[in-house]
Order: sequence, then structure tokens, then C-alpha cells
Amino acid sequence: MQSRLFTLYFLSLFIAIAGISCTGNSDSTDSHQIDREYVLNAKMVGYTGVGGDIDGQHNPILRAKKGERVKISLINGELMAHDITFEKQSDIKSETMLEEGDTTSIIFMATEDDTYYCSLPNHKQSMHGDFKIVDQIEAVAATEDNWGSSPRNADGRPLNFGFERASLQDWKATGDAFGPNAVAFDPRPWYPDSMVLKQAGDYYVTSGGTSNYKAKGTLTSTSFNVTHPWASFRITGGAMEGLRVELVDAKTDTVIFKISGYINDSNPGNPEHAAFRPVVVDMTPHKNKEIYIRVVDEETGMMPEIPYVGDNPWAHISFDDFRFHTKRPTYPNELRPDDVIILPPRDPVPHAGLSGKEAAEAMDVPEGFKITLAAAEPDVVRPIAFTLDDRGRLWVVEAHTYPVRAAEGQGKDRILIFEDTDGDGTLDSRKVFIEQLNLVSGIALGFGGVWVGAAPNLLYIPIDQEKDLPAGKPQVMLDGFGYEDTHEVLNTFRWGPDGWLYGTHGVFTHSNVGKPGTPDDERTKLNAGVWRYHPTKHEFEVFAHGTSNPWGVDFNDYGHAFATVCVIPHLYHIVPGGRYLRQAGAHFNAYTYGDINTIADHVHWLGDQGPHAGNFRSAAAGGGHAHAGAMFYLGNKHWGIDRNAIFMNNINGFRVNMDVTERSGSGYVAHHGKDFILNNDFWSQWLNFQIAPSGSVYVNDWYDKNQCHSPNPDVHDKTLGRIFKISHEKDQWVTVDLGKKTDAELVAYQLHENEFYVVHSRRLLQERGGNAEVHAGLWKIVNDNPDVTRKLRALWALHVTGGINEEQAERLLDHADEYVRSWVIQLIAEDKTVPAGAQRRFESMAKRDTSALVRLYLASALQRMAPDQRWEIVKNLSMHEEDAADQNIPLMVWYALEPLVAEDAERATELAKNSKLPNLQEFVSRRIADGKK
Repeated sequence: MQSRLFTLYFLSLFIAIAGISCTGNSDSTDSHQIDREYVLNAKMVGYTGVGGDIDGQHNPILRAKKGERVKISLINGELMAHDITFEKQSDIKSETMLEEGDTTSIIFMATEDDTYYCSLPNHKQSMHGDFKIVDQIEAVAATEDNWGSSPRNADGRPLNFGFERASLQDWKATGDAFGPNAVAFDPRPWYPDSMVLKQAGDYYVTSGGTSNYKAKGTLTSTSFNVTHPWASFRITGGAMEGLRVELVDAKTDTVIFKISGYINDSNPGNPEHAAFRPVVVDMTPHKNKEIYIRVVDEETGMMPEIPYVGDNPWAHISFDDFRFHTKRPTYPNELRPDDVIILPPRDPVPHAGLSGKEAAEAMDVPEGFKITLAAAEPDVVRPIAFTLDDRGRLWVVEAHTYPVRAAEGQGKDRILIFEDTDGDGTLDSRKVFIEQLNLVSGIALGFGGVWVGAAPNLLYIPIDQEKDLPAGKPQVMLDGFGYEDTHEVLNTFRWGPDGWLYGTHGVFTHSNVGKPGTPDDERTKLNAGVWRYHPTKHEFEVFAHGTSNPWGVDFNDYGHAFATVCVIPHLYHIVPGGRYLRQAGAHFNAYTYGDINTIADHVHWLGDQGPHAGNFRSAAAGGGHAHAGAMFYLGNKHWGIDRNAIFMNNINGFRVNMDVTERSGSGYVAHHGKDFILNNDFWSQWLNFQIAPSGSVYVNDWYDKNQCHSPNPDVHDKTLGRIFKISHEKDQWVTVDLGKKTDAELVAYQLHENEFYVVHSRRLLQERGGNAEVHAGLWKIVNDNPDVTRKLRALWALHVTGGINEEQAERLLDHADEYVRSWVIQLIAEDKTVPAGAQRRFESMAKRDTSALVRLYLASALQRMAPDQRWEIVKNLSMHEEDAADQNIPLMVWYALEPLVAEDAERATELAKNSKLPNLQEFVSRRIADGKK
């Protein structure tokens, strides 16, 4: 509470200062005098002016006279890291703010025009603005011409465009927004008493203010002649396409100018946030023409599809004081069309509530592809997760218990087995494997059983292969998984290339995981992140911390993990030991100090009002912020899909997004590719993908009228569900049973173009344990195959079958390919016991290896090494100036160094002092100080 009160006090103080000091005296002889001060609220969507002439402006132009001493203060408006720096004067840089409500500032001498921006990776694209040197700070001139004159009708009577007649005379209203009481005196009845509107004169017109924002309508003026070269009017309201003022050519009914409201924050802290702002229009091209004014409100502000997102009270528009001017008027808080980042209108979605067959027919797919309905209700209902067995059959979880976990023994979830027995695309065989499970959210097959995520447990159910039934009761392998938010429980199981079972976990569910009976202090804490479990060693660990509610993880051709998430930027390259941007909360390690950011150079939602506001309005950008599922299509070449492209389902966009990944530094950057499939169905909710033996892809559709999670079971439809199959016209149905293949055949499958065969064969080899013949075949691929992705497949199979000894591993550290070297580093450190010989090699590679990818995986491996083994490697990695701007390496080096600071602060300080990586010296000093608290 004290922190919140301090923040409010600080904000109020900043507003007061900003409103006063923008008229500061640059001639002061006091060297500490601030001549001009600005305050900005910093969010991922951009900087917003606070107080004074820039109040409410998005990325405002900041002005100063040359030689003035300027102070720019920041308030962090969200739980995300932000700062401010300049493009030309890069030495002017603030500290990085980490928590919501944090503050920081910069003070500098105004010398030249520049661009201010946030220096955090990927922030600049939305967080930047101009700094201008001016001869004088503009103010409203008190001349008669600047005041302007009202347009007149044919009889010479001034038109009621300032509403000072307290009526809608000279206007015609349609709809229910602009009724008899639409003309109001400030501020009641449409706004809170505390609101400061600053209308011209006494009266203004509104489509409902913040108290009747649901109303819609249009207000159209009588037509009039354009008699002056300039016009102005005042506007306030939400920044939405459906809220706008239009100037219309009366003869052609053509819009010659339009502008929307500017407000994009539903919870302003400043009562002047909603003040009218003037708009200036060049009327020269329309001189002597008849025009009319149209004030439009097509927005209700309601978001019924997302129960936890409140209405937007700024879904209204208010208008006042249209005037003509002989010369262009100037206003310090003028609103220009370019200042407004408009939330577009609602996306048209043509269908809802279709049958399974109709839904398949309604989808848009690329040429050469088709979608068939493989299964639908009543045969499958609420399919929350699924996987394929070694025969290509689908094992599907029906989540009847969701969203509320049932009492012990009363679960209603079940696992079904589906098979297409004749290749017609329909799953014509259906079996019930097990029933009465509770809150199931993830499934995988292997090692003789079914692995089931059913919070609070990770279960293993042995399989009777002959009967397709359980061979025993479910066994609890792990417990302690939370389910406070049953939408963010353990999910999306995948077998990794290293032989571990991977899954994801959401930020608002808190877990403390261990084997049954493990004391709390020996368990592993987890909320947001990617975890893994070893099926034979029975070890559990968090692979990487952070993100939001990831519901998709997959591995690319090089075995690198990628996670798709919701709300925050949507795609992350997941490095072992990484700590990633969080939607909420803090990392368990309080000394993290910096998060690794998204690799995406874009988002899939529009506007600057936040990702939720962009839902159902963002088709042009990809559909919205909510993503489920992740798949690199590593299947048939004739699909023509870039093997570096990752697919993800866009829940609120009713489509499949495709991002194309590209190597950048030690990691990747992801570009927005063309959306792969458009579902065109408001109830569609695809969750995940699986590649079949034919190379076709199955998807599960949680078909439901409710688009987002709700703990209320009654908002979900409990009777629907579909499985669809995406096929290329060249795909051919095949039957296979990899479990019956010989070891040699499984080795050969490591070269198959379809990842289905690679993953299943590798897991089967792992189950069988390997032998000399298997290892010889795999080493031949490592040594002789020219394709590095095939070398890696063989390397992973050697690892999971125990086919690489210490000497062989160290020799591979000299391999010519960076992917092989980096993977060998990860595998050597896998057991957290790095031999002395490998340690010395790591030290040398940290100094001399030319690959940023290799240096990244050295930094990653450090977290699995004993503290006394790390020093030289950290030091050598910290000397690579070429990694200073890398998205991953500086932070990964810090994560490895941080525990060493407590052991030897003097040595860590000296190391950081000589480092070429950013923030290392600052972080070490901060860690020392924090350690003393």
C-alpha cells in the first residue's frame, strides 16, 4: 500500500511539474536549473505524455530551445522492463525500470534534433518519438483570427457548431447515442464529476460519455459553404475506427477528412486525461464547396466474448466548436491524425455454430491442400489434448471435468483411441482406453505407457498392447502441480531430441513439484515456463523460466525449442536455463535483473490499447494475442513449407498463423508469414498439431462459443469437439507399426523426411537401450552424412541410447559445424557433472570459438556446472564485444555469474569491470548491494 501511495504521489507531483516547467527559463545561471521537463508513461505500446501540453499524446514530440537543460522523467506503466535513450546521443540513457510504478529520468543539454526510444530488444518499434530543437515554444495566440469564426447558413446565421444554444439545432441524429440530452454542460451527466473536459464555451455534444458508452448513433450537421482556408474543432473519446469525426463533401458524399478519438487507456490516473484536444484541417482544396460534418459512434465498448475483460468506457466520442480560420491556428496540444493509433473495426467472421462437416467446408486453405473432418461430436467431445502412437493412431483426451477439478475419484475425463482403418480421412475406429480421470490437460506415449498431465499429478498408465487397455492403475510419478487457474496447468507434452518429456506451464498457476512424499524444501517451484521430465531417470527440472501461458512447444530441425504464448509477444526461442519476459509476477531468482525477450519482430494484434482490446479487431495483423499449439512442419517436402516456419493456432483470430524463423546472432528472429488457414468460424478453437505417418497433420478443435477461459462451467459448451485433418493433394495414406521394426530400420528412419518417423524411432531406440550395431549405424550418419540436421538426429539418438563416451564427446567439440559443437556442449553438461577435460575445452572455446550459437550454449551449460568451474568460462565469454547487442548472451552470462558474486564479490567485480558485455558491471554492483539487504 505504501508503494502504491508513493507512486500516486509521484505521478501527481510529475503532472504538476510538467504543467509548470514547460515554460522554464533557459537563461538561468544555476547549473542545476531544469529549463524544461517532460513526463512520460512507458508501456510496450509506446510512451504517453503525462500532464502539460503533451498530456495523453502517444509518443509525443518533445521540444526545447537549443542550450536548455532538459529533464525527461519516466513512470513504468506495466510489469515490464523499459528505459529511454537517444539515437544520436546514445550516451544519454536512463536506468532500466523493472516493476510497474518504477521511475527514472535523464537530464541533458538540448543541442540537436534527435529520436528518443526504448533500448530494450524489440521495444523501439512501438516506443519512439521525436525530440525537436525550436526557436520558441508555441503557445495559443490570443488573436481574433486564431479564435476563428463560426460557419453560417445561407441567411448569414451562425450555425450551432459550438452547441452554445444547448440543443441539436442544425444537426440530425440517428440511432440512440445522440438523444435530446446529448448536448451537455461539463461534465455531468456523461462523465464523472472529477473529469476535466476543457470544452470551448459551456456546452459540447457526446455520444454517451463514459456512462452511456454502449449507445451507438450518428450526428450529421446541415451543409455549409467552406469560406476559409483553415478549420478547427475539438474532440475527445476512444481511439477506435468506429468513433470518428468526418468532414464530407455534400455534393459527392465523399469523406474529405476524418479523425478518431485519441484515448487508449481505460484507467487514466489524471482527471484531465479526457480533455478536448483541438484538430486543425487544411480546407484550401475545398474552398467554396458545400460540406457537412458527421460525428460517428459505431462502438458499444462491450467484450462479451471474454468474461474477464471489462467494457471499454471510452467507446464514445465527444465533439465541440467547429470554426473557420484565415490563417492556420496553432495549439500546443493539437491532435493530428498521425498521433492516433486507431483500433480497427470488428473483424467480420462469417460463421458460428457449424456442424463439423460445415466447419471443414467453410475454411480457406492454400491451393493444393484440403481439410477433412476426421471425427466430431458425439464421437469426440472437448478434445483438450492428443498424441499419435507408433502406428499413427490418435490418442485423444476428452476434458469433461474442465474447468473445475472434481472431488477425488469423481473425475469424468477419458482417453480415446482413434484410427483411420481405410485411408478415407475419417477416424472410423474408436476405443475407450480409460475413464474417470480428473482435470487432464496433457498426454504423451512411450516407455510402455501413457504419460498424463492431470494436476496436481503427472501420471503414468501402463498399456496392455494387445487389448488397448490399461495394464495397471495410474501411477503418480510427480505431484505438486497447481491448478488455481485450470487454464494454465501443465500441458502440451512433447518428446525432446534429448530423450526428455517436455511440457509447458502458465504464469497464474503456482506449482511445487516433486515425487510423492518429497518435502516442500526439496521440491521445484514453477509457474510460467517450460519443464521436462526424464522417463527412466525420473528427474524433473524447469528447462526455462518465464513467458505467460504457453500452450505450445516444439523443436525445429536443429533441435532448438520454441514456445508460443498469449497476451505478451507470442514467440520465444527457449534456451536451457533462460529466463524470459513474464506476463506477471517476478522470477524466483530475485537477482535476475533482466529478461530475454521475444524473437518475433511483430505482434498479431493491432492498436495500442493492449492485446485484449485488439481481440476480434486484428485480422490484418494475424488475428489476436491468444495462441495455442506449436509445430514446425518437418514433414513432406511436397508441402512446399519452409522448414524454418512455425505454425500456431490463433484462438481469437480463428486461423493458423505462420512465423518464419531466421538465425540472428546466437538465436533467431521471427518474421510474420502468410496465415496458413482461415477457419472463418467464431466458435473454432484449434489447440494443437500432430504430424501423421502420411505427412498430413491432425488438429484438435475445442469447439465452443466461449472464446476464452472462464472458471464458470456454464459458459462452456459441453457437447462439441472435432478432429480435423490437413492434407496436401500429394499426401498418400500409409499404414505402419514402428514398434515392429528392427533396430537397423529404426536407425535408418533417422534420415526420413517426415519427423514422425524420426521422433518415434528415436524414442523406440531409447526404450530398447541401444547396442553396438545401433551405435555403429548412428556414428556412420554423424561422420558421413553431409546434412547437419541428419548428423544432429544421429547425435541425439546416440545420446539417448548411451552411445557417446567422454572421449568421443570431447572430440566432437572440434567439429566444423556450430550446431554440432553447441549440441555436444549441452549433452556434456546434461548430468551436471562436467569432466575436467571438457571444462578446459569449454574455457578455450569461450575465448576462441567464432560462433555466437556456441558461445550461447557455453553460457547455458554454465548453470549446470559447479561454481568453481565457471569463472574462466564466464570471463572469456564476457570479453566478446561482438556479443554486446546479442539478445541472449549478455543475460545468459549474467545468470551464470550471479551466484558467483556471493562467493567472491571482489573477483566478480574485477571480471565485470573488464567485461565487454552491457550491464554486467551494473548487475554485479546491484547484486552486491541487494545481498546486503
